[in-house]
This record gives sequence, structure tokens and C-alpha cells, in this order.
Amino acid sequence: MIEVENLSKIYGATQAIKDVSFSVEKGTILGFLGPNGAGKTTTMRILSGYIPASSGKAKIAGFEVHDNPMAVRERIGYLPETPPLYTDMTVTDYLGFVTKIKGIPSGDRTEKIKKALQCCQLEDRSNTIIRKLSKGYRQRVGIAQAIVHEPPVIILDEPTVGLDPRQIIEVRNLIKSLAGERTVILSTHILPEVSMTCDFVTIINKGTVVATGKPEELLQQMQGNAGYEIEVEGNSDNLLDKLQEISGVKSVKINPITEIENRFLININLDNNYDSGKDIASLIVYEGLGIYEMKRSHPSLEDVFLQLTTNDATIEDN
Repeated sequence: MIEVENLSKIYGATQAIKDVSFSVEKGTILGFLGPNGAGKTTTMRILSGYIPASSGKAKIAGFEVHDNPMAVRERIGYLPETPPLYTDMTVTDYLGFVTKIKGIPSGDRTEKIKKALQCCQLEDRSNTIIRKLSKGYRQRVGIAQAIVHEPPVIILDEPTVGLDPRQIIEVRNLIKSLAGERTVILSTHILPEVSMTCDFVTIINKGTVVATGKPEELLQQMQGNAGYEIEVEGNSDNLLDKLQEISGVKSVKINPITEIENRFLININLDNNYDSGKDIASLIVYEGLGIYEMKRSHPSLEDVFLQLTTNDATIEDN
């Protein structure tokens, strides 16, 4: 449904994105993830036809964005980071205005507006002036304008920025409900949005794609960071060297728990083919330290994100 190949954008001497490539299958949600300034919004603006690319290709629903911009715009719904709302209008009047702009036949407009209101749970706010709505409801109105013409592709740029936790959950559930019949790109730097909402992830950093795949696939490639987190009490002298001698132990970090005297937190990373938990626990006890807590630690999407956006690492798509 969406194919992006070697997309680049240069502003003067600054290269905002470089050779960005990814694809999105029909009916899925892609999380387009990256830190602020990574190139997410630039990519979304190119896909929506808002700005041209310097080079590369992008196809949506079979139409090349540069060659057929109007055909593409008819087939996408776009919610920029700041929703394009006319706050002096009621929700229904605003959506009516949007249907006219998007060329929906007059006989179909009422039904399209009704469906958008239902989908975004705005029926009880349909006659409310937009400026009187909370930010969460304004985001819903923004999504409603993006889907009112029932496009097969929806592009959402940072749709939950500035919302409170309850509003984030509501908008997240709304986005999940859009998948299936529609293909969604969710651009964000908020990790929970990706892990709880998206089927696939593309991570961009400094204008370049550094990872792409299903969240579980990216985590699988990070399994070497699995290990143990252990809270102990006692004399930790010489413990570091002895733990590092255990088979399968890649790295050990011992940090004091400042609020509790003589208490330490040990973080141990293991090689993929080892589970040295029994040997680790036995050594700690043999050394006369007390174990208050010992739990397995597994890499999270946050670990993947931090590794790829802090270092210049790249995870290849299998």
C-alpha cells in the first residue's frame, strides 16, 4: 500500500533525510519512530504531498507522490502535528467544510460526516464549538477530518503530543480501531505508542533509517542484552571480577543504592546461549552477600531505540 524508496530531502546545506526506504502492507499500522529532529515530519510531509522530495520515490496506493499528487491526496488522510482546525466552527460545520474541500459529492456528505463522528466518538460533541473542546477532543476532530473521505491510507504525525494519560489511551484505542480496512503510519517519538499500537516499526535517526521490522523481531536481535538484575546487601569488594569469570556473563555493573547503606544493584548481561542464573546466585551467597531480589531482565523497545539513536548502529531487516 505504501512504498518508499531512497527518499531524500535537502534544505540548503542541510540534509533532513537521506535514502529513507520502507514499505507498509495494507491494513497494518507502521510506527515511524525517532527522536526529535530525526526527519519524521519531513518524511510525512513528503508522503502527503505537502513538500517535494529532493530525490527518491514514494508510492501510495499505486500512485507515485510526485507524478500524481492529486490522486495521492484523494487516497490519504493526514493529521499534522498541529491539527488544522477552525476553532470558531462547530465540529459538524467544520467536517462539512472539509468534505467540500475534499470533493465529496453533496449527497454523500451527511453520511460521511456521521461515520467520522461515530468512529471518533464525537456524536455528543457534534454541535460544540471547537475552541471549547479539550485538547483530547480536538485531536479526535483532527483525526475525523483525516478520515471523513474514507481514505485507504492515514498519516498521523505525533497525534498524542500534549495529551494527558487518559486522553492518550483514548486516542491510542482510536488509532488501533482504524487499522484493518485502512493502512496507518503513526509518526512519534513516544515509545509506548509504538509498542501498544503498531504492527511494524521503522526507526529513523539523523535522517537515516536504522531499523525496520516487527517489534518482536527487533527485540529478538537484542536478546544478547538479556540477563539479571539483582539487589544485594554486603561487601561487594572483588565481586565484579568474580562474576565476570562465570561462563556466559558478558558484562557486569554494580551500583550502590544511595538511599540504603551497604545495598547494591547488580546488572548482568548474558550471552544468548547461556542462562547462568544459578551460578550467579551461588557465587553471591558464597561471598556472604544477602540477596533481596533477583529478577530476569529482557531488552525492551526502549533499549532498542536508545541503542540505535545514541550510537550509529543499524539493525538490518531480515
